[in-house]
Order: sequence, then structure tokens, then C-alpha cells
Amino acid sequence: MRSLFYYQPIKYTLLILLVLLLSGGNACQAQVEQKQQTGYTTKTPSAGGTGKVYMGREIARVIGTGGGAWLSRNTRQEEENSLVAIDSMELNPGSVVADIGAGTGFYTFKVAERVPKGKVYAVELQDAFVATLKKRKKELGFENVEVVKSSTQSINLPAASLDLAFMVDVYHELECPQEMLQDIYKALKPGGKLLLMEYRAEDPDVNIRELHKMTVAQVRKELESNGFKLYKQVDVLPIQHFLVFEKAE
Repeated sequence: MRSLFYYQPIKYTLLILLVLLLSGGNACQAQVEQKQQTGYTTKTPSAGGTGKVYMGREIARVIGTGGGAWLSRNTRQEEENSLVAIDSMELNPGSVVADIGAGTGFYTFKVAERVPKGKVYAVELQDAFVATLKKRKKELGFENVEVVKSSTQSINLPAASLDLAFMVDVYHELECPQEMLQDIYKALKPGGKLLLMEYRAEDPDVNIRELHKMTVAQVRKELESNGFKLYKQVDVLPIQHFLVFEKAE
């Protein structure tokens, strides 16, 4: 008959293994809860994608400053009808507006002309674009434009300061869309509006990479989950959605 001392180490070994398994399970559960809390999951990145997923949509990789020439291309007005888009923004001379992801300022300075008594914040994450915006502001002499360096989670603007925030083909690239939407919500005045212009994913003839297009249904799902409600949809642009959301009380 084996002595008690033989079984004792086995007993303790099994106890240690049980503790490790339980703690590992708790760690996995914590990771699941963290994903549920933040709203993000991960996957193997697609071509042009980050592998980070928000509400079923893979976030696209940011088009870097090397794409500046494309943002300022001579054919952009003809392709996108940007002047009609600005006409549809319901601006008044004193409006306070934020162009989020302003890039080279294609929209920034056009909008600034419409709000001579107001203000346009040109909000940009990438340092090279920030420098370009500051240079163009000086060259064009727009005193009502202020260039603001954003982070991935904040537009760095005061609470309740904006009548309108807009993003043109930018939202689908936001690294932290949930945090940014919540920050924009805070920056809007009561009744303030958020405009998204995104290439139409429903239209196979829109020759843009898939991750850089969005459907109306997906946009609504994400924004309505963050305190916004659809105010109007304008279907006059050649290849983009024009979706205006208002800050729900």
C-alpha cells in the first residue's frame, strides 16, 4: 500500500492546476467583457483594413499625407459636386463649424467663405496636414479659420461650441469611432448637427475600395448607438451619401 506522502503531492498539483484554469478562465472572461464594453473586436486585417472591427465594420486604414494631391485634385468638384454639398449644410453667416479630418482644407476654406461672422475649426490628426492647413490659412487670409490638432479619441474642442461638425470621407477611417462620436456629441450645441459624407457602398458603380465606402444602414447603426438621430438625408450627390444627424437630447 502506497503511503500518504505519495498522494499528497498529486493532491496539491491538481489543486494548483485547478486554480490556474480558473484564473485563466477569468482572464478570458475579462477580455470578452472588455471587448463588449469598448464595442471593438479584432480580426485578420483585410486589404486596406486595420483588423479592428466596430459594430460589424472593419475600420479602414487612414490615407496618409501622401494622398494630399488626391484630396486637392482638380476634378474633385466635378466628381463630388462639393458646392451642392455646402449649399445643403444649412449654414448661416454666424455658424460655428468643425471640419473634422480637414486634410488639405478642400472644404474648410469653401465653408469659411459662407460663415464670415462665424468660425471654422479645421480639425486634423496628421502633423503634415496640420502644417499645410496653417500655411494655406495664412496664404488665403482666413481669420475665421482655426487649425486644431486632434487625437484619435478627441477633436479637442470646447463643450457645446459647435453648430455643425462634418466629416467628408473620414468617418470610416477613425481609429476610435465610438470615443470620437461621444466627444463630438459633447462639442455640439443643443440641437447641433453632425454631417457625414461617405461613398455609397450600396452602389457597385462607385469605384472606391470597399472599406472606404459605407451603407446608410451601417452609418445609422453606429451613430444612433452614440446618441444621434437622423435629421435628413440628401440624395443629390453623384457618388456620396449626405447624412445629417442631430444631437438627441
